Amino acid sequence: MKKLTVLFLIVFSVLILTACSIRKDASVKEVTFWTLQMGDYADYIYKIIRGYEKEHPNIQIKWIDVPFSEGEKRTLAAVMTDNPPDLINLNPDFSALLAQKGTLQEIDEEAVTAFNPEIINALKYNDKLYSVPWYATSAITIYNKELFDKSGIIRLPKTYKELGAISEKIKHNTGAYAYLPTITENDTMVKILNKYGITDNFTAAAPIFEMYKDLYQKDLIPKESVTFTLREALEQYMAGKIVFFQGGANFLTMIKENAPSVYEKTDVTEQIKGPLGQNDFSVMNFVIPLRAKHKKEALDFCIYLTNKQNQLELAKMTNIIATNEEALEDDFYNDYSSLEAKARTISAKQINKITPQLKQRRNQKEINTLVNTAVQSALLNKNSIENILKKLDADIKGVAE
Repeated sequence: MKKLTVLFLIVFSVLILTACSIRKDASVKEVTFWTLQMGDYADYIYKIIRGYEKEHPNIQIKWIDVPFSEGEKRTLAAVMTDNPPDLINLNPDFSALLAQKGTLQEIDEEAVTAFNPEIINALKYNDKLYSVPWYATSAITIYNKELFDKSGIIRLPKTYKELGAISEKIKHNTGAYAYLPTITENDTMVKILNKYGITDNFTAAAPIFEMYKDLYQKDLIPKESVTFTLREALEQYMAGKIVFFQGGANFLTMIKENAPSVYEKTDVTEQIKGPLGQNDFSVMNFVIPLRAKHKKEALDFCIYLTNKQNQLELAKMTNIIATNEEALEDDFYNDYSSLEAKARTISAKQINKITPQLKQRRNQKEINTLVNTAVQSALLNKNSIENILKKLDADIKGVAE
C-alpha cells in the first residue's frame, strides 16, 4: 500500500509538472523575423537574440534569413496570408509599395525618437511612418590624387556643375575622363534631379539634361555612361581611366584588393551635390505586417536590435552607417586615422544633411525607368530635350496617379 501511495505521488507530481510546463509554453510568444542576406553575421544576430530572450523569457525569436533576390517575392506572398512574419527587413522602395497596398502596421513615432530624425522623415509614406530604420549608406567621392594633381586643377569639385566645368581640362591634361556617371542605372538620375529640387514638373530638368548631353557629345564622359553599372564604373576607376568615382565606403576594400597601386593614390571627399546642398543616401529598414500576430513584441525586439550598442557593433564589422542618433555621435564616426575611417566619418556626417529627401511615389520603379529612358534619349540625340521632357512629364503623370 505504501509503495502504491509513493507511486501515485510520483505520477501526480509528473502530471502537475507537465501541466505547468504546458501552461508555461502556451504563454511563450514566438516572434518571427526575416532579414535579407545576413547569413554572414549569424553569430552577431544570434547573440542579440539570446540577449533579448534573456531579458524577455516569455518571448522566443525565430530568425529566418532570406536571399536578397527572393526578398520581395516572398514578402509579398507572406503579408497576404493570415500568418506572416512579425518583423521583416526590406528596402524603403518595397516598404512604400506595401504601405500603398495597406498591408503594413503604422509605427508610433514615439517609439523611434532614438533615430536620426531626417531618416525617419525620409521613411514616411503619406506623412505616416510604416518602418523602422536599421542601417544606412551614403556615397562618398573616391578620387585618384595623382591624376587630379596632374590635371592642374587646385580645388576639388563640390557640385555637378563644377565637376562638369573641369571635365575638359581633366581630359586634356590627364587623358582620363573626370568621371563616368551611371545615369541610367536604377534611381541614379532621379536622385540627381532631387538634388536640384526636381521631383515633378520634369520640364525644369532641361538644364541638367543639356549639361549631360553636352558632356556626352564632346566625349567628356564615356559613351558607356548610358549603359554601365556602378560596378563597371568602379572597374574604370581601378584601371585609371576616370578620376572621380562616387560610391559607398565599401568600394575602398575592393580597390585595395584588386588595384593596390591605384589604392595607394586614392583619397576621399564628400559626395557631389546639387544646388540645394543635400546628400543622397540609402537605408534598410524593418516593417511589421498588418496581419502579424505579435506586433507589439515585434516592435519591441526591433528597437532592441537597432539600439546604439547593437548598431555600433554591426557598423564595426561592416561599412554601414548607424541610424541611431547616439551611435552616430560615437567617436567611431569621428575618426580620420585611415582612409577607410575617413570615408566612414564623411559618410556618417552626410546623414545629417539629407533634406529635402527623395520621397517614394506610387510606382516609383516605373518612374525611375521613364527618367532613365528619357536621359538616354537625350544623350543619344533621339529627340529635342524639350520634347523628351514633355513626354516624360506626361508619362510620369500616367503611372503616378
